Amino acid sequence: MADESTPLFESELAPQNSYTGASARADTSKTNPSDDRRVALFLFLEARTPAGLFYESFTIFLIFLSVITFILSSLYLPEYNDSPIATQCGKLCDAIWFGNYPDNALAGLGIGATSIVEIFVVGVFSIDYILRFYTADLIDPKFEGVLGRLRFIPTFFSLVDLASTIPFYVDSFLLPDTDLAASNFLRMFRLLRMMKVEGRFDLALGMIDDVFRAQKGVLGTALFVGITVWGVLSSFFYIAERKNPDMIYCGKAADWCFQDQDDIDTSLCTTDEWGVVDCSAAGCDSKDGQEVCWNLYRSIVDSSFWTLTNLFGEFPLVDQHNVWGKVLGTFTAVIAVAVFALPVGVLASGFEDQIARRREQKALDNKGDEHEYEEEVVGDESTFRGRLYNFFHRQRSPSAKLFVSFVNMLVFGCAISFMFDSITNPSINGGWHAFFSWFQFFSFLVFTMQYFLRLYSTGENPKHRGGGLLHYALNFVQVIDALTIFPYWVGIVSSSGPAPTLFLLFKIFHIQKCNHAFSTFGDVLRENMDVLYVTGFSATLLWILFASILYYTERDSLDEEMKGYYNTIPNSMWITLLNLSGECPLAHYSNVGKVIVGIIGLFATAVFGIPIGILGAGFETLVTSKYDDSPDEEDANTDQSALNSPTAWGFEEACYQFVNGVGSKAAIFELSIYTLIVATVTIGIVGTVPGYEDFGNRLEWFAVVVFTIEYVLRFIGAGADAEFSTGSNGLMARGKYVFSFY
Repeated sequence: MADESTPLFESELAPQNSYTGASARADTSKTNPSDDRRVALFLFLEARTPAGLFYESFTIFLIFLSVITFILSSLYLPEYNDSPIATQCGKLCDAIWFGNYPDNALAGLGIGATSIVEIFVVGVFSIDYILRFYTADLIDPKFEGVLGRLRFIPTFFSLVDLASTIPFYVDSFLLPDTDLAASNFLRMFRLLRMMKVEGRFDLALGMIDDVFRAQKGVLGTALFVGITVWGVLSSFFYIAERKNPDMIYCGKAADWCFQDQDDIDTSLCTTDEWGVVDCSAAGCDSKDGQEVCWNLYRSIVDSSFWTLTNLFGEFPLVDQHNVWGKVLGTFTAVIAVAVFALPVGVLASGFEDQIARRREQKALDNKGDEHEYEEEVVGDESTFRGRLYNFFHRQRSPSAKLFVSFVNMLVFGCAISFMFDSITNPSINGGWHAFFSWFQFFSFLVFTMQYFLRLYSTGENPKHRGGGLLHYALNFVQVIDALTIFPYWVGIVSSSGPAPTLFLLFKIFHIQKCNHAFSTFGDVLRENMDVLYVTGFSATLLWILFASILYYTERDSLDEEMKGYYNTIPNSMWITLLNLSGECPLAHYSNVGKVIVGIIGLFATAVFGIPIGILGAGFETLVTSKYDDSPDEEDANTDQSALNSPTAWGFEEACYQFVNGVGSKAAIFELSIYTLIVATVTIGIVGTVPGYEDFGNRLEWFAVVVFTIEYVLRFIGAGADAEFSTGSNGLMARGKYVFSFY
């Protein structure tokens, strides 16, 4: 047996495998044949052998198959889905794929509703778990023996494996006559093991853990403030809205309550001091002591759900609030920005620090590496191909730069003409459509010529000769060009209409600034792919998980609108995705659904805030490192600006200083301008009130005269303003001022 102090696979597995966060341990030189077989089995399960890699791919396929069949199974339930597709899967189809009904072709097994896919997948995963349980001590010595195996059971991946298999056995053998909620979607969490084997799991979660540890003080404060504000606002909303008749919701009202009306007249309902609603005057009595109508703010607990949606920036009851509710809603909207946006900002700041440290560490690691820089290829001007190469690839000559601007103009012109050409208004002359078509035809001739001449001339570059030409043809820019021009000519030949013209919008990516922007975006993605991979994958898991839970909690809702949006898992996934992105288009959830939606709202800040923080911090760090001027460059630019600044004549300088508040009199004038601005805005607001249309007209005329004088003074003083006068004479400076934002 191996010595417990000797690590197993010290040089091979320890850096990579971390099934439970610890290195695998053993000593292959001291193992007997039985241990050798267990080691081989362990390596197989951990995908460290060719066969193990194939098995890992096979299990991933089974996981995806299981999750997809679970999602699609909800489409074939006629009791919930009224679409014609719901009846298209018979007993054999159900027995193979979905297992929705116990009387399908597998009814003879006597294990309730199941399918061949489910039986096979559960069988594979059960054997997989038994083998992992058998080799658990090779993961960590603490899992040796009976007690060690018991310690292995509550580990994260062990629980994931059990959660994906045990419900099947309970449903099939212990409770065969019941219909437990399908747990197929839980099997997708087994995919986390794939990330762990690849090494991304520990690296990415380590970075996330560092961010949360560094920012835990601020995040804790934000959480405390958020919960406090939530509780206080919930209480105030309860007080303001609990007797508001517009907030009465009749979710359990029978059809006869409506009396051929679209809705119950809740203005006839009464509310007692405890918030109990009585709508008998509106023709809708309570049944068996149960409320059929109730106020949505009947308790602080109920109020807390609606307040939470408000704090997330959603106001589903916006047209039902009373005056005090609107006042609270206004305050809540401000708090939502100030308090609930704080965690995202904190996370972004934390990730910015971590990304900067990673870049510094990478720079130190690569400090000793020697980098070879490619010498720029210059075409031979004595040959036709060489001149084309310099024109289309180097683009240094004035004519080449002019051609680039010309092509960019054609790209924007084609995009605009395509949009206007889609207008079918009869008032637009047919000649315009003919003009747009001929303009597009000419533009695509130019694009096609440019594409083939670039492809031909790239042979001037030695690395693009032979097989390198195909590599060049498949790069981003050339693929965009191909996607732009070839569908257009196919559409012309086949007369398929304007659809192929839509591909010209891809040409926009070819424009230099767009190309640089996407290049920068690609750099950010590559540098942070490990963390984005984990967070994106986790977001997908949570998306399917919450969509599945809400499907079960809301498909039997008394609210017809809610039932319609949650009648299938694909429909549930659409609404859940909106919830995870911070939207809440639906509101009348069941009590369990409200809890889930509240959790989703919190996850929307945590999970979706992480990628936003990573991308924002990555962009800031990368752009800063690329485009920040060095101190010497900044000093040189400052000195050059000083040299280019002309000397302003006295009156210009006096006007410039006066309108910018230099001097006591000028300061009074500047304060007067601000006062008049506030006054004119107030006059404009009051003037919208009926009966006050002429309020403050004279003051408004006076303000216009003063603003005109100020503009003239600023126009004259522009010659002394460094923002407009640098490198320009007085006339050009005033021209810049006229066309500036101000």
